[in-house]
Amino acid sequence: MSVETSVTSADESLYLQRFQAAANAPQETYDTLEPVPGAAGRALIPAAAPATIAADALDSAEAYARDSNAKAFMVWRDGVLERETYFAGASRPSLLASKSLAKPLTAVAIGRALDLGVIKSLDQSLADFITEWKGTPKADILVRHTLDMRTGFLPQGFSTDPADVLNRAYLHPRHDDILINDYPLVNPPGSRYDYANATSELVALVVERATGRRYAEFVSEEVLKPIGAPGGQIWVDRPGGLAHSGCCILLPAESWLRLAILLIDDGVHDGRRLLPEGYVREMRTPTEQNPHYGLGVYIGAPYAERRGWAAPDTPWPKILHSEPYAADDLYLFCGNSNQVVYIVPSRRLIVLRVGDNPPKSPEWDNSVLPNLILRGL
Repeated sequence: MSVETSVTSADESLYLQRFQAAANAPQETYDTLEPVPGAAGRALIPAAAPATIAADALDSAEAYARDSNAKAFMVWRDGVLERETYFAGASRPSLLASKSLAKPLTAVAIGRALDLGVIKSLDQSLADFITEWKGTPKADILVRHTLDMRTGFLPQGFSTDPADVLNRAYLHPRHDDILINDYPLVNPPGSRYDYANATSELVALVVERATGRRYAEFVSEEVLKPIGAPGGQIWVDRPGGLAHSGCCILLPAESWLRLAILLIDDGVHDGRRLLPEGYVREMRTPTEQNPHYGLGVYIGAPYAERRGWAAPDTPWPKILHSEPYAADDLYLFCGNSNQVVYIVPSRRLIVLRVGDNPPKSPEWDNSVLPNLILRGL
């Protein structure tokens, strides 16, 4: 797939409209959405009968989720739902803004492409797909760097300037062109962890060029449908343009739960291997540059009282963990608004909370939900 590089005045006008709208309110609705169909006629995850987790632990965790402005709270253990509760008018089919929960989905999409053989290796150069980068320093960016945040790209930040590449790479109707031609490399690839939405946005471009398929169609046919997950919609920069893989997919809470189940089962669903053997172990392996981040997922140990999304040596806000997780092997999906999916392989346990930003007081504590449940086993 080739990327159109001619930016028109209409593109610039739409970009400025989006920029102004985003400046006035947080962007959780998107002006161009593409369907991402899910599994039809799928079987529901059964409820535990009777529950195997102490009722007071489930009740306390549910109350914590409710008070945090959650829209969905789910606890899954070894094949059954121990608790499934929705708040604030949400229900099982509700499409919820994923924000950065989309990033672990990019890791699953890359894993699926590896299993299909259309991507050869995590250590393959992105220039094999983004051929515009051949012979440039960006040719040193590897597929794995799009997942472990070590592309060397300019880190995520905040700017009120519409000319800033941070804004243009997010809101422009030709953000693919900007990612390829304009987004700056500020460190040698692989040398530093720096969280950037642009890094994850590259995944849609790589998947589309590696497969010849739309990102939405690939995720639908190769990820969601095979695991029995419901579908939704994803923001694309323009009709027929590139999907925003680093954010901005709208899915029901159950879809994130089913993705977590796929990982807890080592990439196998219903006897069918969807991810390469050992790939989930790769996802859970941190880099030297950040001991708390693997491939699209956060790693629970070693303990840090505060851990953020940005590089450990930067002053960006960090999330409170009042105590260590009560399971050493816990890892998690973690996105903006403190949307979390905790995965504990040793206990075959998943705890999910998705929804809106928690109140500023009391401060959200990332260790509360999983530890309440773990102590109720």
